[in-house]
Amino acid sequence: MSKESRRSTIPQFYVMDVWKAAAERARTHGDVLVLAAGQPSTPAPAPVLRATKQAIESELLGYTETFGILPLREAIAAHHRETYGYPVDPDDVVVTTGSSGAFSLIFLAAFDPGDTVVVARPGYPAYRNTLTALGCEVRELDCGAETRFQPTVAMLEALPEPPAGLVLASPANPTGTMIAPAELAALARWCEAHGTLLISDEIYHGITYQDAPADGGTSSAWETSRRAVVIGSVSKYFSMTGWRLGWMLAPAHLRPALQRLASNLTVCPPAISQYAALHAFGPEAKSELDGHVRRYAVNRRLLLDGLPELGITDLAPADGAFYAYADIGHLTDDSRKWCAQVLEHTGVALAPGLDFDTVNGHRTVRFSFAGSTADITAALARLADYLKS
Repeated sequence: MSKESRRSTIPQFYVMDVWKAAAERARTHGDVLVLAAGQPSTPAPAPVLRATKQAIESELLGYTETFGILPLREAIAAHHRETYGYPVDPDDVVVTTGSSGAFSLIFLAAFDPGDTVVVARPGYPAYRNTLTALGCEVRELDCGAETRFQPTVAMLEALPEPPAGLVLASPANPTGTMIAPAELAALARWCEAHGTLLISDEIYHGITYQDAPADGGTSSAWETSRRAVVIGSVSKYFSMTGWRLGWMLAPAHLRPALQRLASNLTVCPPAISQYAALHAFGPEAKSELDGHVRRYAVNRRLLLDGLPELGITDLAPADGAFYAYADIGHLTDDSRKWCAQVLEHTGVALAPGLDFDTVNGHRTVRFSFAGSTADITAALARLADYLKS
């Protein structure tokens, strides 16, 4: 009888169980409010939808170049030039099947089994789990409130030896915190000096808030080091999660390996998504998308003000993205069970921290505020009644 591989025995993604339970609650009660989803609640921008219809009628939609069609790579390169001011050539851009595809490709291209790769804790679980499945040794850095839940040069200096790679995210999932530009530059310089590949997850760029600290502005790793890898995606700011389109800015020395791997593993990213995403970077789309960010800002303020009124006061600074990450240790030492009970009694779906923190996740929870303002308001009211009972 065949058996499952050892590499497949990585931890499950608990939030997917929450989504399944929320869908069942919606079917049976019709009252679910989903604050667990790490995705916008809005469709793709209108220009993208129009372009999709046109592409279906006019394009072959067969295989494309492995790294993506040239017009899209040109648009992504222009986006980075205009946003950050650094030079980017279309040849620097590798279009992938979602940012998840980008991470898998760069992990395969840059790391061998046994290599040590450093990630922040708390952090996005797919970094850790994908690296583990590929045979890498994952070293978690315990990042707390004193460093805004982000890694520092001092943490890297304290390691026994320089790691093969460092994966960081700013804004981060689940905390929403950002690395100050000076600290990101220092990390990039340290990695370059020590032969460590810096992989900078920048998929939440574009979703930041005016009252975030002045030193926590959005910056990109390529502003300092062209030896780093920058990961982007149309999923978050661009409101196109299910279109499964991401990209990376990759150093020239890694592109041959990326080409060999991508052409064998995926052939190319989805053609329809490529032709559609061409129109996500224009002024009409940006105006629509910035409107979503203004709504996120309202929802964020509702949670940051409302949760402390419910006694949930230990919150990570939500500088960007659309998450509030809370320590609920005064309420439970089993966040998975607590979230299940909240869903059962209130219809509010939340993400337990077990996905994001292998040490303290049993006492943390992530609130997503990417939904409607009415849903956030209603969820707070239901939680208030539940916590009083």
